[in-house]
Amino acid sequence: MTTDIYSPPSLSLFRLFLRFLRFGFLAFGGPVAQIAMVKQALVEEERWISPVRFNRLLAVMQILPGPEAHELCVHLGMVARGRIGGLLAGLGFMLPGFVLMLGAAWLYKDWIVDNPAMAPIFLGVQVVVLAIILRAVQRIGTHILEDGLLWLLAGAALAATLAGVPFWIPLIASGLIYTYAKRPVAAAAIFVAAVLLAVLVTGAVSPTKVSAAASEAGIVALFIAGLKGGLLTFGGAYTAIPYVRTDTVGRGWISDASFLDGVAFAGMLPAPLVIFATFVGYVAAGLPGALAITVGMFLPAFAFSMIFFERLEAVVDNPALHRILAGVAAAVVGVIAATLLQLGWSTAGRADSLVPAGLLFVAAVLVVWRWKGKLTAPALLLGGGVAGWALNL
Repeated sequence: MTTDIYSPPSLSLFRLFLRFLRFGFLAFGGPVAQIAMVKQALVEEERWISPVRFNRLLAVMQILPGPEAHELCVHLGMVARGRIGGLLAGLGFMLPGFVLMLGAAWLYKDWIVDNPAMAPIFLGVQVVVLAIILRAVQRIGTHILEDGLLWLLAGAALAATLAGVPFWIPLIASGLIYTYAKRPVAAAAIFVAAVLLAVLVTGAVSPTKVSAAASEAGIVALFIAGLKGGLLTFGGAYTAIPYVRTDTVGRGWISDASFLDGVAFAGMLPAPLVIFATFVGYVAAGLPGALAITVGMFLPAFAFSMIFFERLEAVVDNPALHRILAGVAAAVVGVIAATLLQLGWSTAGRADSLVPAGLLFVAAVLVVWRWKGKLTAPALLLGGGVAGWALNL
């Protein structure tokens, strides 16, 4: 009787770092392609862990917030060389995208953003980014909104976000309401309490307080913005967009146009999409800002894998936790849908004519829906830039 043996090879810490650095340089195509690349190399070819264990690991990572591919690399590094191996694996995987994004942000801030000739090109790219985000909302919603109550929670979160309610109120309320869905009185009480709290909190935040914060980007605030995004990326990296935007665009540290440009650059680089935070931090506050927001964004991905994973496999099996996370995730869908509407409104205001911009958006939506699996994000975004130039948006 033969027994399959799964074990990572004996690697020095330096060779382990180089191995995952190579994965980082090849990490094009989003999380599905990144995970498939790592699985092919380390599970199917080199047999670091069994396919059954890999699938269980992936299931846990998909439930938790954070970029799944990065979290998988951290955990596989731990399998090979313990926690220091996990740290080096995670750093190696994210480093190429981080460095490339820093370069892109430097070129953008110092050479591109104030060039009038580039404005139509980048506006075309921004319109395509909106189409890609719309497709992401639909795809995330398809997996998360499994019943009528989840749809209602998503709709309530969308309305609350458009009304200026802080994101944490609909997220917490939705998680609790879905948990107590079989106890209508308790669920109704939670809803009423959430509405009252939203009215009180929203009324307490005056426009003068918000505008007063727009003077200078704070490093600690950028770190918190990244941390918030890293902790709340349920259902995919696009769900980090609302929280980072609120804490940066909302404080006047970066424009909506530049924010969308950062998302576009992230779609072109070999990195988890959340690397757009590096761009936002650099444009807002230079290299210190880029470092602060990036550390905040990736800290949860390191922490969940390196500190808590042994306990998470058992905790994730808890049905109550599943319902809380399902309710929170539904609210996240509503929050990102509201953010899409806000970004769309802002983008429309920058277009000289809504007709060509609208036609480009419709065309981009059709392409994303029909051929997204066959066209890479860089090709779509470059096409948007060419269209923006040709239409002189």
